[in-house]
This record gives sequence, C-alpha cells and structure tokens, in this order.
Amino acid sequence: MTDVALASPRPAIGFFERYLSLWVAACIVVGIALGYALPGLFGAIAAAEVARVNLVVAVLIWLMIVPMLLKIDLAALGSVRQHWKGVGVTLFINWAVKPFSMALLGTLFLGWLFRPLLPQAEIGSYIAGLILLAAAPCTAMVFVWSNLCDGEPNYTLSQVALNDIIMVFAFAPLVALLLGVASVTVPWDTLLISVALYIVIPVIAAQLIRRALLAAGGQPALNRLLGLLGPVSLVALLTTLVLLFGFQGEAIIANPLVIALIAVPILIQVYFNAGLAYWLSRRFGVAWCVAAPAALIGASNFFELAVAAAISLFGLGSGAALATVVGVLVEVPVMLSVVSIVKRTRPWYERRALA
Repeated sequence: MTDVALASPRPAIGFFERYLSLWVAACIVVGIALGYALPGLFGAIAAAEVARVNLVVAVLIWLMIVPMLLKIDLAALGSVRQHWKGVGVTLFINWAVKPFSMALLGTLFLGWLFRPLLPQAEIGSYIAGLILLAAAPCTAMVFVWSNLCDGEPNYTLSQVALNDIIMVFAFAPLVALLLGVASVTVPWDTLLISVALYIVIPVIAAQLIRRALLAAGGQPALNRLLGLLGPVSLVALLTTLVLLFGFQGEAIIANPLVIALIAVPILIQVYFNAGLAYWLSRRFGVAWCVAAPAALIGASNFFELAVAAAISLFGLGSGAALATVVGVLVEVPVMLSVVSIVKRTRPWYERRALA
C-alpha cells in the first residue's frame, strides 16, 4: 500500500506562470547587459552585505518565500511523518550522493576532458568550488520551487529545517574529506545569519501574519492576501535573476568559455540528482506532492554559503569563487526547468502509483 494521495484540482495558471520561461530568458539578457553597462551600480548593490549575505537579495528572497510560508500551518507539521520515505530519499541524495557525484563529475570534466581549454593553475580550485557548492543543500529558494510545482509545504519546511541542522555539523567535515585538507574554515557567521534571515525570521513573521488574518477574517482573508502576493513573489524572483546575472555581467562577457565549461558538470549533477530523487520516490511509493519538492531539494544548492566558503578558503578572485558563482548563475533557470519536468511527468508518476 503506498502513501499516494489523490491529486487535488490544480489552480489556473496565471499570466506570469504561463510565460515564466520567457521572463527568465529576458531577465538573463537584461541582467548581463546591465551588469556590463553599469558595473558601478551593481557593485554598490553587491557591497550591501553582512557576513557576505547580500541584504538586497535577502529582501527579494523574503518577498519570494513569505507568501509560500503563509500557506504553512505549523500545527500540521506532525503529519509530515507519513512522508518519511520522501524525507529519507532527500537526505540520501543531499548527503550521500550529491557531494560525491559533484567531486566525480568535476574531476572528470574539468580535470580531464576540459583540461586543455582551462587555465591549468586554476583547475584544482574550480573543482574545489564545485564541491563546496554541492556540499550545501538549498534552503530558502526551495520554498519557491516547491510552490511552483504545488509541492507539500509542510514536508518542504520540515526537510529544509532538517537539512539546516545537519549542515551545521556535516558541512565542514564533508568538505574537508572531499578537498583532502585537514581543516576547513566554515564561515559560521554566513551560515547562521543565512539560516536566521531565510528560515527562522520569515517563518515566524509568516505565522504571525497568518494567525492575525485567520483571526480577523478567516480563510477568505488569507486567500485574498495570497492572491495579492502571488505576482509580487514572481516579480521578486525575476528581479533576483536580473541582479545575479548583473553582478557577474563583466565576468560572463570576459570569460564566456570558462563559465560555460564549469557549468557543464553543474548541469549534469543537477539533472542527475533530481532524476534520481524523483525515481527513488516513485520506486518507494511516495506521493507526487512530496516527490516533486524532494527532487528539487535534492538538486538545488545553498549558494550563499558556498560562495562565502569559497571566498574564505581560496580568496575573492580564485577559481573556486568563480565556480560557485557559476552555480548561482545556473541555479534559477535550471531549477525552473526541473519544475517544468516534474509537473509535465506527473501523469506518468501517478499512473504506476495508482495502478
């Protein structure tokens, strides 16, 4: 007997969601162009940070995730126990597969296949950056991906919280093992501030707003606010994309081949881990509303921590820092493609489960 639940009717697709791929492509082009044309402006925005956490991006992420968090009823978190298989799949992918598969892919592509095309002195640093990227599972942005594919919000929150706890203890030794160094300097201020900014404070704020709305006007009042915030969340996502590509506009134009080559193992790793998590979830009879975010959590990365760790260990101008930034650049468009894939394959996923 599986824990598959019958699908509820899907909400109508809005204008922004229907043409999201087009908006993403436009934002990438606009971001690169603005970053190249106005490096001073984007440099000033990039400098607005605390412990290497950019405050402007943090505000945008708040605008993205608070509407998703408003949908979560903390009293219902206990029900996540019925999705223990999905939790197990994601933990397995995040901590037993993803860092090691990235180390293998980075060595294969950057250390061997692409070696003649890359600066020889930076190859080891590039691979180290990829390992740092893969060793940190995604936090805040997962709420966005889960919401876009109608994922189970209580599962998503529980899984993110569990990953954050594990990351505090496992990030340093895991990276040390894969990089072959005796000790790793973990940017604890970045890790703790990021968790507070992107998880703790938004969850508390969203729950206070949710309770106030339900007390004043009930579910209709909450639904009205969610309807108003929906477009705001997507605009914040697209603005974040413009900023991320704008921050690196000059680097992209100056080093297009290097960036494209570094992106290859990242792309393969994302689709491999997402596919593996999705397949394992189906194999174990996990409900699609859990399998979809499980695939996304298994594939995405906590790029703020990865970039900060790369800068701390190797320096701002290092190949490791560049590799983690490439991860940032591909994160949003690639994860949107994964969202599209899991949504399109839902009938296939549920056909066997319901048979």
